[in-house]
Amino acid sequence: MTYLRTTLTGAGLGLRRSFLPELLSKLSVSGLPDFLEVAPENWLGVGGRHARDLSRLTEALPFVCHGLSLSLGGPAPLDEVLISQTRDFLDRHNVVVYSEHLSYTGDEGHLYDLLPIPMTEEAIAHVVARISRTQDLLGRQIAIENVSTYASPFAEMSEQSFVSEVVKQADCLLLLDVNNVYVNSVNHGFDPKQYISNMPLERIAYLHVAGHFQQSPDLLIDTHGADVCDEVWQLLAYTYKVCGVQPTLLERDFNIPTLDSLLASVGDIQKLQQCEEVKRESA
Repeated sequence: MTYLRTTLTGAGLGLRRSFLPELLSKLSVSGLPDFLEVAPENWLGVGGRHARDLSRLTEALPFVCHGLSLSLGGPAPLDEVLISQTRDFLDRHNVVVYSEHLSYTGDEGHLYDLLPIPMTEEAIAHVVARISRTQDLLGRQIAIENVSTYASPFAEMSEQSFVSEVVKQADCLLLLDVNNVYVNSVNHGFDPKQYISNMPLERIAYLHVAGHFQQSPDLLIDTHGADVCDEVWQLLAYTYKVCGVQPTLLERDFNIPTLDSLLASVGDIQKLQQCEEVKRESA
């Protein structure tokens, strides 16, 4: 197995197919993201011009992949055909990191929704075995992402303890979603800074930030459909202070603005990463 301690740096953006031509036209100018992220499921089997354009981008910029449907916490057998196809995709495009959600997405069929795993010792053993099998089939470590949730069924421990134990026992990496930490801290009533400080920070592969929808004072919905709010920016700055500046990706999946607007937000991440106060406190 390949054990990853990646050289990924800077600020990234989730790639949308509609942005391909515009991004390719900007390759010779400044202001591009330092890396891009795609969901491999959205590209498996894609050919023609879109495949050629993607290859041009993966040759020019580092890429990470964020899976949607492996269902690491689910009861159905792992989709080893999907894992094999994903491995080929990662190898073909020299993908730096492959990540998946610490959740499940269905049983006999995919729901494409992130369902919460019961935070129990039994669930830890179940998920660790599935992550280990996935890593063996891929021949590399993967990163798992803490997800946003709206219920905690049968929980025997805190979310932070659950995620930390899975990461340590599976010997995998961590995709720390700062927005999801904030969303869950409001929904479930915990201190987001304490959560982040107690995570296995040495295993971070990269970070996510995104926007969300406030349905009520104590209920946030993780939509990836709005700008990053001030509280999440502040929590990102805190994260840099406690674990050093980490590669950070902006997610935006709904109410999508222009590419230039998204690139400006990526630039805001880069400015925060270069902030002397953040760099000094994380040194």
